[in-house]
Amino acid sequence: MVEWEHKLNRFTLSTVLKGCAKSGHLKEGKLLHSVAIKTGQEVDEFVASCLVDMYSKCGMTGYALQVFKRIKDPDLVTWSAMISGLDQQGCSHDAAELYKAMVLAGVRPNQYIFSSLVSAATNVHFGRQVHTHIIKNCNDSNDFVRTALIDMYAKGRCIEDAVAVFNRLVDRDLFTWTTMIDGYAKTNQPEMALKHFVDMQSEGVKPNEFTIASCLNACSHMATLEGGQQLHSMVVKAGHTGDIIVATAITDMYGKCGCLEDAEANFKYMVLRDAVSWNTIIAVYAYHSQGENALQAYRMMIEKGFLPDEATFLSILSVCSNMGLVEEGKKHFESMSKVYGITPTLEHYACVVNILSRAGQFDEVEAFIKEQKLSTHALIWETVLGACKLHGNLDLGETAARKLFELQPKEDSAYIFLSNIFASKGRWDDVQKIRVLMSEEGIKKEPGCSWVGVDGQVHVFVSQDGSHPKTEQIYAKLQDLKQRLSFSGYIPKTENVLHNISSREKIEHLWHHSERLALGLALISASPGMPIRIFKNLRICEDCHEVMKVISYVTSREIVIRDFKRFHHFKLGSCSCQDSW
Repeated sequence: MVEWEHKLNRFTLSTVLKGCAKSGHLKEGKLLHSVAIKTGQEVDEFVASCLVDMYSKCGMTGYALQVFKRIKDPDLVTWSAMISGLDQQGCSHDAAELYKAMVLAGVRPNQYIFSSLVSAATNVHFGRQVHTHIIKNCNDSNDFVRTALIDMYAKGRCIEDAVAVFNRLVDRDLFTWTTMIDGYAKTNQPEMALKHFVDMQSEGVKPNEFTIASCLNACSHMATLEGGQQLHSMVVKAGHTGDIIVATAITDMYGKCGCLEDAEANFKYMVLRDAVSWNTIIAVYAYHSQGENALQAYRMMIEKGFLPDEATFLSILSVCSNMGLVEEGKKHFESMSKVYGITPTLEHYACVVNILSRAGQFDEVEAFIKEQKLSTHALIWETVLGACKLHGNLDLGETAARKLFELQPKEDSAYIFLSNIFASKGRWDDVQKIRVLMSEEGIKKEPGCSWVGVDGQVHVFVSQDGSHPKTEQIYAKLQDLKQRLSFSGYIPKTENVLHNISSREKIEHLWHHSERLALGLALISASPGMPIRIFKNLRICEDCHEVMKVISYVTSREIVIRDFKRFHHFKLGSCSCQDSW
């Protein structure tokens, strides 16, 4: 158009500026801004509004603000573009102040501006302020605005607020239902996510691939496979198996439910794959202690032309830590920035610390923490403390614990780890001091629990539990196993009972750990030959780990246990983690 010497008017400029805003073409947007200045159209409110929007969406809020301040009488759309731009760049306080200025200027927002502001809100605090003003302006009865509020609260993990708005909706569309389902899934409330999925269909709203993916995500947090398998069947019947998002969610669901073979098979049959799909299968392999498979999948991902991201390297570094691959771990960490231009996050640094500390290279750990200036981060010292417990390094363990006492005085993990290190050394007086300190600080240890699915119901156990209706049968089954194991040469690792009690009491204590009670129920309830899947909120102890190996041999049953670190597949007397977890 320029080559044909046609004059660029306000409509032409604004149209192309909108294109730059949507595509993020900042350089071209700046050129158009120069044209607007040269032709005297920068003062035009229509063009200026588009400039504000373009700079805001390209992340240049400073430029956007300069243009905005030169507008004599900004309209409602321009105010909204500027406020949304500030909030999206993390300047929520400035966004709130500008919103106040808009109101003081006598500009009255309507339902579209309110929904735009709420949708753009990255900070829940700012979103709440807008919500308050929505109520004051009597716009909270509008479903358009309510839908935006539900989305904002759900993304901010404020699920109770989202529910409060959702319950007042008159017309609930697919987007609203999916938002609620996804919100429940991401706040670890899988039962409610699946309940809303059923309710949605009862109201005649058909799910799409995003709804199903959110439900599959919810199933991955549950102890039973049935819900995920039913959704998988629905996907097949509805013809969604070719959808990348759904297929990736199925792989993730099976992986997190302990069905490694199903996750692997689903990934192999995917017609289309993207970087997220590859990241998912790599993470599944890592979570199931299949280090070689994870590294091979990573190499295939690169060969296929997909670039790794932060999530990829978290899985790969975790694999290197589990397998004791110190040099390879260092190589992958260096390649993040040097080869792929990825800036390591705190989690990546923690992985490197874990690689070094699990290998017992504590001098290098201290040097790395000092070099990278990581001493003010609790995650780093939590990693160090865990390795110190593994290696019995009391001196560095005490140092790490004291650092955590300063950084996270109300978290129980540091106190528990240090207490366990003292107990393993027989320093019971120091153990008592730690317990007194916890009591003074009002800190309570998170109780360990295990859960197992039997006949569609989830059964939860704590250590020494006697509340289950089948407690008598469970204890009898465990007693039978105890006798069978004694003939197999099993010797209890009583050093794992970190209480100052007699050896006999320690043995009894071990046999009633929560995962063994869950196993006892599964053995007396589940069909013979079927794998038993148990979930645990804490790390499985060394003695329980040994017991599960022996039981898998004497009963010829596969036992899968997911603790808070990873999956353990016990089969024919061995574990997939190769006794390193």
